[in-house]
Formats: sequence, C-alpha cells, structure tokens
Amino acid sequence: MSTQPIVEMQTNKGLIIIELDAEKAPITTENFLSYVRDNFFDQTIFHRVIPNFMIQGGGFTPEMGQKKTKTEIKNEAHNGLKNLRGSIAMARTQVVDSASSQFFINLADNDFLNHQGKTPNGYGYAVFGQVIKGMDVVDEIAKVSTGNNGHHQDVPTEAIIIESVSIQEAAETK
Repeated sequence: MSTQPIVEMQTNKGLIIIELDAEKAPITTENFLSYVRDNFFDQTIFHRVIPNFMIQGGGFTPEMGQKKTKTEIKNEAHNGLKNLRGSIAMARTQVVDSASSQFFINLADNDFLNHQGKTPNGYGYAVFGQVIKGMDVVDEIAKVSTGNNGHHQDVPTEAIIIESVSIQEAAETK
C-alpha cells in the first residue's frame, strides 16, 4: 500500500479534486506540488479552453500576465499513463523537457498526446493524475465562450479563476 497526493482546486465555477500519481510520475507530481505549496496557482486562470479537447491553466493572471516559473522539468510522458478524459497532464513547448507550471485537464481521450516514441514529435505530454471529483465543473468550464486576447487564442471571454489549490490527505492505493 502507498499513498497518492490529493489536491483540491477551487475555481470560480466550482471545486475540482485531483488525485496525483506520485509513483508513475514522481518528478511531475513533486513539481506540481511545489507550485501548490508556494500558492503559485492561486488567482491564476484557465487561459485556454478548447471544447472536446482540454482546458489549460497554471501560468497566467486574469490580466493575462505570465507568471515567472521555476526550472523546467524532465518529461515523464513515457510513464504509461494516458491522456484520457479527466486526466491532468503538463503543458509544454515543442521542446520535450520544457514543462514548468502550466497543466491541462483532458476533456476527451486524446490518444495523439500520448508517448509514442523518443522523437520530439512523438514524445507526448506527461499525465500525472486524474480528476476524481468535479468533472462536471471541468465540463462547465469547457462551455464558456472564448476569443483571442493579444496573440493568445481560445481565451475565455470571462475569466475562469483558479482561486486556490491545496493539498489534502493522501489516498491509499494498492
């Protein structure tokens, strides 16, 4: 038996509870938890919402100011976890090991985001947890109207605020 961290993400649309997978994604989980402990995500927004794909947050203020992040981490997309509906994964640039604070929650099974090889195009996006409560809130966020904000696309026209993220008790796993 081991324990997996649970985080509560309070948004202005409701509560999302996420179980992280510290066994299969130890680097990514610890990175995410370090941002949670620093209150980094508090008062940030879901800045990219694409229905039937994903909602992305963890890096911008409601005024679309980009927050300063910690060091980029090693991509753990090869961990066997899949980009399925309700999974949380790290956002990154075209550089394989470029994830920092931004994450996304999958709205659908996005197999094309999974690890398929060690090439830059095939490496994939590291899943590190699963929404265990609040997918209805995630689905509500996915319905908001979006537009362009400067060079950013798919930005909600009304801010979807991550009010706070906190670590809860760990869940026991077998």
